[in-house]
Parts: sequence; C-alpha cells; structure tokens
Amino acid sequence: MAQEIDLATERWEDFLKRYCWDELVELSNYYPEKRSLLVKFTDMDLYDPNLADMVLESPDVAINAATRALRTIDTPTGVTLDEANFRIIKVPRRLKIRDIRSEDIGKLVSIEGLVTKATEVRPKVVEAVFECPYCHHVFSVEQSGRQFKEPVECDQESGGCGRKAQHFKLLLEQCKFVNAQKIQLQESPEELRGGELPQAIDVYLEDDITGVVTPGDRVIITGILRSYQRTTRFGKTPFFDIYLEGNSLEHKEEEFEEIKITEEDERRIMELKNQPDVYEKLIRSIAPSIYGYEEIKEAMVLQLFAGVPKELPDETRVRGDIHVLLVGDPGVAKSQLLTYLVRLAPRGLYTGGKSSTSAGLTAAAVKDEFGEGRWTLEAGALVLADKGIAAVDEIDKMRKEDRDALHEAMEQQTVSVAKAGIMARLNSRCGLLAAANPKYGRFDKYTPIAEQINMPPTLLSRFDLIFTMMDRPNEETDTKTAEHIIETHYAGELLARAKNVSKINVAEREHFERAVAAMKPPIESDLLRKYVAWSKRNVFPVMTEGARRRFLEFYIGLRRQGYEDEDAPIPVTARQLEALIRLGEARARARLSDEITEEDADRVINIVTYCLKRVFVDPETGRLDTDWVTVGISKTKRDRARSIREIIKDLEREYGDEVPLEEVLDLAEEEGMEREKAEEIIEVMKRDGILFSPSSGIIKFVR
Repeated sequence: MAQEIDLATERWEDFLKRYCWDELVELSNYYPEKRSLLVKFTDMDLYDPNLADMVLESPDVAINAATRALRTIDTPTGVTLDEANFRIIKVPRRLKIRDIRSEDIGKLVSIEGLVTKATEVRPKVVEAVFECPYCHHVFSVEQSGRQFKEPVECDQESGGCGRKAQHFKLLLEQCKFVNAQKIQLQESPEELRGGELPQAIDVYLEDDITGVVTPGDRVIITGILRSYQRTTRFGKTPFFDIYLEGNSLEHKEEEFEEIKITEEDERRIMELKNQPDVYEKLIRSIAPSIYGYEEIKEAMVLQLFAGVPKELPDETRVRGDIHVLLVGDPGVAKSQLLTYLVRLAPRGLYTGGKSSTSAGLTAAAVKDEFGEGRWTLEAGALVLADKGIAAVDEIDKMRKEDRDALHEAMEQQTVSVAKAGIMARLNSRCGLLAAANPKYGRFDKYTPIAEQINMPPTLLSRFDLIFTMMDRPNEETDTKTAEHIIETHYAGELLARAKNVSKINVAEREHFERAVAAMKPPIESDLLRKYVAWSKRNVFPVMTEGARRRFLEFYIGLRRQGYEDEDAPIPVTARQLEALIRLGEARARARLSDEITEEDADRVINIVTYCLKRVFVDPETGRLDTDWVTVGISKTKRDRARSIREIIKDLEREYGDEVPLEEVLDLAEEEGMEREKAEEIIEVMKRDGILFSPSSGIIKFVR
C-alpha cells in the first residue's frame, strides 16, 4: 500500500497545482485556523478519470496519497501544511441509508440525511507514544479504527530491544490527539412513503468538521463506509455493523432542495400560475375526499405556502410560519385533515399529543449507548420538521409540562436545551397544525366556545387561526356529507375490484370513472408539492399600498371600540395584525405573485374575521374580547370578580374574616349583577384558590 501511495502522490501534486492552486494559496494564508482543502470530485474527473475512479473504489489509498501531497507541497507563502486535510465534496455516488449494501464497504460514498443525535466534541488519539519498561525506548503506534492498539513488544526497527511485555507506559503528553465527534444520520421524513420506518447510520467526524452540526440539521456527508463485527455475551457473531468515517460535510442550506424540479415541472407550474382560478384549485386539492370545510382548507393552503420570515436590522427575527388549531367534536375528520397536509407538504411530520413528551416534541439531552455513556443531544419532532409543517393530533391530551415546551418553539421558533452542562439552541422553524377536542368531549351549545377549549391561554394566543368544528344535525348538510362519503366508499370498492379487470362490467366502469374523477384533486399531489417548493424558493412578495391600507383599516377598525370606552375589552392585539400580514404573504405566494394585492388582503381578512367571530366574541356583550384567548377570562367576568372581591372586603369590616355567602349575593344583586353570575364567579374564585368555604354558607379569603 505504501508503494501505491508513493506512486499516486506525484499525480496528486500535479492535480493540486493545476486545479486547486488559488484555494491552496488561500488555505496557506489562513492556516492553521483553516485546515481543510475542499476539492470537487468533478475537477478530479476532468483531470484524470482513472484518478477519480481510484478515489471511489480505493479511497484509503487515494486520500492518503492526496493528503501526503497536500502536506508536502511548496506554497508561495512558505507555509508548510503539515496538518491539513484533503476533503472531497460533490461526489456523484449519493446513497440512501436503506440502500447501503455489503459491496459498498470500503468505498467512498455520499449520504444525505437528518442529524438526530450528536455527542460532545472530545479528543481522540491518532498517534500513541509508548515507553518500554526494560530499555526505556520511546516509540509510537498509529491508531485507526474503533479499537485502541497497544504494542505487545518493544519496537526493534526504531532502536528498541524487541522484548515482549504485558504493559507499556503510555506517554500522554507526547501523544498526538485530534478532535472527534459521533453523530447519527437518519433518513429525511419526506423521503419515506407508506409508513416506512426511517433508518439511521452512525458517522464519525474528526478535526475541523466536528462541532459544526446540531440535531435537526440536514447535511450531506461524504466518507468511507466501514464495518465492524458484532459481539454478544456469547462471543463474536457472523453479522457486521456499518458506520461512516466522514471525510467532508456539506450543509443543505437551500430550502426544499431535496425536491427536484425539472424544466418540464417548471413549465407545468407556470401554466398553473397563469390560470385565473389557481387559488380555488389549490383549495379543492386539499383532502377532496372530505366534504366541506372550505375555510379550513383555505387556511391549510396558506399554511403550506407560509409567510416570509424576516431578519430585521436589529437582528430580531419575525416568523413567517403560520400556526393553525382545529378544535372539534369527535368524528369531524380532524385527524384526516392533519395527515393529508403532512403527506402533501414538501417536508412534514405527524405526531400524536398523547404519546409525545416534551423531549419527543422539542429536544433532549440524554445519556445512552450511542454516546458511550456521555451526554448527547437528541432532536424532537418540531426540530426535525424545521422549514416544514409539524402536525400534532390531540394536543389537548398532552401533559401540562409537555405542552409548556411548545411556547418557545411556536413564537421564537427555537428549542433551548439546558441540561448536564449542555447549553444548546436548536431551530424549529416550522408551522404547527394542531387538533384538539373540546374540554367535555363535545361542544356544549350553552357554554361559550372559548371556555371549552382545554388549553392554556398563553399557548392559544400563539395560534394565528383557531377553527371550531361542530357536529350539529342539519338535514341538508347531513345529506350532502352522507352522499359524499357513500360515493367515496363506492369508488374505493370499485377500485379494489378494478384491479381484476374480468370482474367489472361496462356500467360499473363508467360509474367508477365518474366517481374517481369527482374525488381526484384538481392539482395532483406530486405537482402540488413541487408548486409549493418552487414558490418557497423563489417568491418573496411585498405589500402594495392598497394592501397596507386595508390591513391598517381593519386593525384600527377593530381596536376602535377601545378608544370610545375606557372600560371596553381589548378587541385584538398586534399578534392578530402580524398574523394577517403572514396570511397575506402566503396568499400572494400561492398565486406565485411578487405583490400582496388589496384582493389578497380582503381574502385573508375574511378568514381572520371568520375565526374571530367564532372564538373571540364575548357572548354576554357580543363584543370582540381578545382576553378570552390570551388571558382565559373575558373582561366582563374579570370586572365581576373585582366587584365580588370588593363586596367581600366591605363585609369583612362587619363580619370579620368569615362572610355569609347570602349577604355577598344580595349586595351583588343590588349592584345589578345577576345572582347566578355572581355564584358562578364565586365558584371560579374557589377553584382558583382565592376563596374557600370553612363551613356551609360561609366564604373566606385564602390568606
């Protein structure tokens, strides 16, 4: 092998001088802070196809020769690059993790995936120096692979005695170390179809490519595929495990880069764009097998395209992703809508709230075998869905502490981990589509809707749109829904039979074709995914003067109720205005337009108004009250609670700490408060720990 390396070194020197001279000069100027020379595989192929083949088929020989040439080459700056690394990028042989086979072992491959775990960066010995216990001769042993190599005899070739010994002293201060890190690379969720389990591979990184990735990053790693024998407590097995010895690492910066859009695809996208009803077609393409819910489907379209994330001059980041919450009765197809959107999104993840912990949703620092007992960072669903859509079903079933972890992930779009000395901040730039059931299992028409959403107000306020889906008997709607469901199932039955052509007659075939045509989305899923990806890559709309005016008028118009009356509830907050702008940007993106027009503004104002009227209206006053969602109690009820508190304080002067309940209710009635409403407020204050009853008919403040 040494002879092969010597022969190849001269060829590599010539290649470096001809194709990489400028990069070499730059490297020598910044050495040793910068220690890697990145070489494109295509340049090697242009220089000598045989050399390129040698890199792919015998990477150990080729990379060792290239590294030796790099470290011994004369640079114009006079710097010796004695610890520089030769790293190969843009390798055409890109394998999926599930496609790795035994014939790939020992070859140079490029693997693309998602970083799910990463250990801390730690020193690894590459040249161990030992001292002989007999002659005190000092010699070195090169280290490679996964096992530490210890000598069994003193090195005679370098002047030692050659005697065998059970233990040679390791001289740590003379050993040569390099930074090392282990990461786990997993298949991207969007590459999986049909419920496939994602597969993973361990990757070993060394020197200057360590510590540059965090869980959730999408990377392309080029390296040599290695294997090692599995061992059990019964001994060695005939099965081998594989890992990748990383040579180079490239970040996938471009959003939705994994979706390849050909010129033919681009032509079809432009054809769609030029159709006047493209926006309506997009809405009809969302879950066509589910009847109705036009407003929700429109919101899901807007969530797919999302607004434009903004980095402001003061380094503040404003999110562009849209969060949507569906709260509905059982059996109204919430879960189906969630799964459909995740399947449609260029990048999407689905998880159930009941089975998700805070670590599973956000991120965790864990001690496990992967890190060999050390702490490792592990990414959760929201981090893995970065720059995509995360769907969380039954979010109301999550434990309170798990739900609290969502606050930062939704607004700041980051996930912070502080555990065992690991301080990390991971990105979770994704839109959240969540589904929940009402507090009592089904909506109660006698109780305000806002009271029936079993979620903390702080979390509710972070959703841009909240939809309520009520199952109310209505003959006309029920007939249409039932007909739609029956037609869908009938088409499915005929489709199952159509697989065996001999069993379907002409009449059934005609009916089948009509039924399938009715269920078929106007824009097929594959084209829609490419349409969304193209839009998010290339379209960054700006508000026109008309749109800016409409947004301002709508916001000020809603806030105006607070100008006229000091005691009026706060109708909406600036959060709703930001949501409006995001939705306007998303609608312009859906049309592939560079401008947010007045029509876009009007359309999204209609959606926001629809949501506000269903959830934000105080049923007692009929006025918009944002406190329903942001605080959890309307201003009317807050005023009543304040009045009750004052009444009890006044009565304490006469009765002491313990006040008769009837006296409180009588005084509340005199002030114009309904007796039932006063009783309700007192019960709420008891639940909140403000009041308690030491005995029947007596109430007292909790001191």
